[in-house]
Amino acid sequence: MSGPGVDHTRVGHFLGPHGVQGGIKLYVLGSPEQVLKLPRVYVEDRGWLRVRRAEPLVPGVALHLAGITSREGAETLRGLNVYAADSDLPAPEEGVYYYHELRGLPVRDESGTPLGEVVDVEDSGHQDLLVVRHEGGDSFVPLQAPYVQVNLEGRQPVSLTLTAETPAGLLGDDEEAESDDDAANQGNPKDLEK
Repeated sequence: MSGPGVDHTRVGHFLGPHGVQGGIKLYVLGSPEQVLKLPRVYVEDRGWLRVRRAEPLVPGVALHLAGITSREGAETLRGLNVYAADSDLPAPEEGVYYYHELRGLPVRDESGTPLGEVVDVEDSGHQDLLVVRHEGGDSFVPLQAPYVQVNLEGRQPVSLTLTAETPAGLLGDDEEAESDDDAANQGNPKDLEK
C-alpha cells in the first residue's frame, strides 16, 4: 500500500461499484463537498486518475474516473485509499482547516513549553490521531476537544496546544513513573500465594 507523498491528503477510500459504467462509491473523510470539484485523485497503487464526473451520494461521493468504464473495473478499486493534491482542495470556510495544514506545526502545553511537532494526522476510524514527534520518539494524540486546541491566525493553523485535560503520558512523559509504580505494585510472588 502506497500513498502519493507529503503534499497530498487522504480524502477517503473506495467502497465498491456504483452502477454499471465504472462509477465507484467513495467514503469521504470530512465533507463530501471537498471532493466534488477535484480535477484528479491519486488512487493507492494506481497513481493519478482524472475525475470525469463526481456525484453526491450518501455517505460520500460517486466518482467516475478516466480509464474505469465498467462495473468490473470499478470493483478492482474496492478498499483502496484515495488522495487529493493539497493544492487541488478548495479553501475551507472560516475556522475550518484541513489536516494537512497541521503537519509541521509545533505542539505546546498551556504554558507555551514546546512538546513536539505534528508529523502526520491518521484516521483511525472512530477518531483522528495526531502523530507527534517529541524527544522520546513518535506518539499518537487524539485530535479532539478538550485535549487539543488548534490555534489559528486568520484561517491558518499556526500551532497546537495540549490542554490540562489531556491524559498524562500521551507523549511518553510519564512512562518512567508508571514503570516505577508497576515494579512497586508487583510485590513478592510468595505473598500472593497466602
